[in-house]
Amino acid sequence: MPVFHPAMPATLLSPLPSAPDGNSFHDLLADWHADLISFVRHDLPKLLFILLIAVALQRLVAFAVKRMRHIADNSIGNARRAAQLRTLSAILRATAYGVIGFLVLLQVLPVFNIDLKPLLASAGVVGLGISFGAQSLFKDMLNGLFILVEDQFNVGDVVKVAGLTGTVEDISLRATTVRDGDGTQYFIPNSQITTVSNLSREYSVASLSVSVDASADPDKVMEVLRRVALDVRRSPAFAEVAIADPDVLGVDRINGREVVFPVNLRVRANQKDGVLREIRRRILLEFAKEDIPLGVPATAILQAPAAAAAPATSGDAPLQAG
Repeated sequence: MPVFHPAMPATLLSPLPSAPDGNSFHDLLADWHADLISFVRHDLPKLLFILLIAVALQRLVAFAVKRMRHIADNSIGNARRAAQLRTLSAILRATAYGVIGFLVLLQVLPVFNIDLKPLLASAGVVGLGISFGAQSLFKDMLNGLFILVEDQFNVGDVVKVAGLTGTVEDISLRATTVRDGDGTQYFIPNSQITTVSNLSREYSVASLSVSVDASADPDKVMEVLRRVALDVRRSPAFAEVAIADPDVLGVDRINGREVVFPVNLRVRANQKDGVLREIRRRILLEFAKEDIPLGVPATAILQAPAAAAAPATSGDAPLQAG
């Protein structure tokens, strides 16, 4: 039997804690129930309001993009305007959806009592590290933004960029897609586009240098060239392509017996190849009819045919009978 001592601490005399009974589980359910009621009363309306605003913004962006594409499809007489609208609609859709998603994330996390300060601090550190390793990516996006704002080229334009010539198929903030004449598709980062030659703006000049022999009468040559180019300009096949009368400037240069006459004809943008082919064909036929000889460059080397047999040397002379 234990002996009670006056100096014994009172805590040793207190009874041991009893084992958990069924009331603890009921208390836990009661706490969950109270938290759920508090979430439904206070946090759920905030969450629904945020999602409602996000859906409304998404619908607004989708309506604007659909409207821009509809206007582009109906812009029959202005292909350049249609290309601009299609390009801007694609960029607006991608950018707006990204911004909406980021803002919704910032508003939803505090509803669930998630502190944004450590998250934003970590994101800042990670973003700083990524910025050092992805400088070319930011340069691509910045240059792509200037390409769109300055309207340097659009989808469907024929351009010369980064040493390549082709038709623009797609433009984004990251890269430009170009397809050349043989069907090869190129993906060019916008940071590599330093000089743009747009062949589809306003008009093109079909320039042809005709080489004639110096024996031909220059006045007659100029008259024939002017007549041929004017016939092509007035022909039904090219009446809507050529937008000005041809210009024969006269003798451009003399190189030995070669005399060069330039012919210029202003045509619609990116429509000069067919006109030049027709002018060349008609010049050949007209020169043959008028007996006008074509010129030969002074650098051409005319080589005489080799002798059929080399002359015999004294050592190769046949022996004579004595």
